[in-house]
Amino acid sequence: MSDFSSSFRSGFKIADSVQRLLLINIVIFLAARLIGVIATLFMVDSINFSAISYWLAVPANLSQLIVRPWTILTYMFYHWDFFHLFFNMLLLYWMGRIFQEYLGSKKLISTYILAGISGAIFYIAAYNLFPLFSTNLTNSFALGASASVLGITIASATLLPDYPIRLLLIGEVKLKWIALIIVISDLISVGGTNAGGHLAHLGGALYGFIYIRQLRGGKDIASWFDKFLDYFSGTKKPKMKVYRSEKPLNDDAFNISKKNRQEGLDQILDKISKSGYGSLTQQEKDYLFHASKDKE
Repeated sequence: MSDFSSSFRSGFKIADSVQRLLLINIVIFLAARLIGVIATLFMVDSINFSAISYWLAVPANLSQLIVRPWTILTYMFYHWDFFHLFFNMLLLYWMGRIFQEYLGSKKLISTYILAGISGAIFYIAAYNLFPLFSTNLTNSFALGASASVLGITIASATLLPDYPIRLLLIGEVKLKWIALIIVISDLISVGGTNAGGHLAHLGGALYGFIYIRQLRGGKDIASWFDKFLDYFSGTKKPKMKVYRSEKPLNDDAFNISKKNRQEGLDQILDKISKSGYGSLTQQEKDYLFHASKDKE
């Protein structure tokens, strides 16, 4: 058992952010199901899916949320059944790879969490504002990674709208059309039986869209959270030796250099959106790689 635990920790450390998110979701799902099975075998009726959901799923009722505030985070890692988990993880794997390739691992984690929080807030606000949901307010709760994953999907589509995705039996489809179909599907389903889930999806999607629009404009609205993750994980910036330059760059020269770097990155991203990643030269790929590392 200790060997398995050691191997798991070692594997988790070397895994990238997509793999870590997949593992966390899968492990929590299996743990919840295993606890339920053991409780059933010993006829412990007080431990069941509803009881576990009480502690992990986010409630719409504000009086319940106040006493279980952590659920605004835990709900995005907790799933209803196997197929709920499977399809969310499949989309996370596809979209997470695209997102991580261009914006780096740290931004993938922060987008997953912040889009999930945005989805929870959107869901809670809607259920407390619209009369349609008043009768279900007390018993309603949301769970699953859908809001987080959709936030990553819409962020990727906003960054690379013409990125080609090859779908089985359909062929090549641009990412923006896939994202649009998903958002429209959630919009027209808000009045259905899973209204809370679709509202959470839309909240996550909204964050992903705003995040990339702001990032393209030069403003990183998630930078504060990236710093929090660094502090929480104990990540420290490497110490650097500073040498005094005989001719230091003045403010104008620095701003020009920064502008040139950003313009070069924008040109590469535009080329990807028009012709795909495969159209880049090796030099452009290296430039994009180093740029993504600088953003982490």
